[in-house]
Amino acid sequence: MADMIRIVVLTAVVVIAVIGLIWLAVRLAHRPRNTLLGGALSPELVSRAREIKESGQFDEAVFLIRGETGMSQRSAARLVRRL
Repeated sequence: MADMIRIVVLTAVVVIAVIGLIWLAVRLAHRPRNTLLGGALSPELVSRAREIKESGQFDEAVFLIRGETGMSQRSAARLVRRL
């Protein structure tokens, strides 16, 4: 009986792990890619980031771009430097 319980518990753990991996793969597949100017960036986002950068808050502008687009740190910093 104890062996049967172990088998059921291990099977449940494996099933949950597989479901979690599938969920993660779907989330990563739908994640926004690094975008360039003119891509998924709205004019409002660009102007807000430019204003924040011009006020001396470069890191906050990068954080804003990353939060809105899903860009990597490096790509967002490069974009903000070009603004």
